[in-house]
Amino acid sequence: MSFAADVKTELCRDGLAKKCCALAEAYGVLLYAHTFSLSQIRIMTAHDGFAARLPKLFRRAFGGVGFDRCPPEDGAGKRTFLVTDPAKIRAIFDAVGYDPARTLAHQLNLALVETECDRVAFLRGAFLAGGSVTDPRKRYHLELATSHGGVCRQMNALLREMGFEPKDSRRGAGYITYFKQSGAIEDLLTTMGAAVSAMELMSAKVEKHMANAMNRLTNCDMANADKVTDAAAAQLAAIRRLEAGPGLDTLPTPLQDTALLRIANPAGSLADLAALASPPVTKSCMNHRLRKLLDLAAAIPEE
Repeated sequence: MSFAADVKTELCRDGLAKKCCALAEAYGVLLYAHTFSLSQIRIMTAHDGFAARLPKLFRRAFGGVGFDRCPPEDGAGKRTFLVTDPAKIRAIFDAVGYDPARTLAHQLNLALVETECDRVAFLRGAFLAGGSVTDPRKRYHLELATSHGGVCRQMNALLREMGFEPKDSRRGAGYITYFKQSGAIEDLLTTMGAAVSAMELMSAKVEKHMANAMNRLTNCDMANADKVTDAAAAQLAAIRRLEAGPGLDTLPTPLQDTALLRIANPAGSLADLAALASPPVTKSCMNHRLRKLLDLAAAIPEE
């Protein structure tokens, strides 16, 4: 099951105790459904929990109004719920405060989302009908898709009143309200009633941060190891040049000891060589001696 399906399953566990909340949720479903017009209401879903919830939600919200066509209870795949009876559609329009004679384009009836609980229910319905959210282990993206431009703009304004900062865009004939910030998605899921899913998103974010930190540490270690290897190779080349030229025995004793120490420990780090010196020296001292060997080798004339 996808993360989006898990979110919808969690949202569908919320009861339908208050009629005002049921009406607000059903209103969200209608505005984000496939079709909400005077000729028909069509709601399509592939989610089992939402499919089981819809008939009960509509009866509770619209005083017993049911669908004219429902899919089989044991159906699978995408299922369609349909209302075509003009009397039922008129009753639904009346319930959400729409005048069929004047409704040319759907707008958000703010009277149905005045209270906090109604707003939460409305968002839940909108997400169940037209929402999706990606697996947070891959990326962060939550969106609400509707075919009504005015509804998209007003949803954006409503969310801003609730403290969110959504963005919107067009996709074909649809209008999208979306979030790409993990924190905003966590807060919105919690607000809608999917606190468990919000916690899963937080856990995924922590795991992702830890994995990124480990990758950075590994890359840093590898880069440091490459630097040590390159430096050691240059130092060995310089020592061989000195050995083939004036000879190591012409060097001052500290430099001669350092050259022999590097030959004996070709992969040793600066700290390793400093600790192996007799007597031990600081890293700064060892670095100074190695640089001196490099300078002496560079001063040998080319043959």
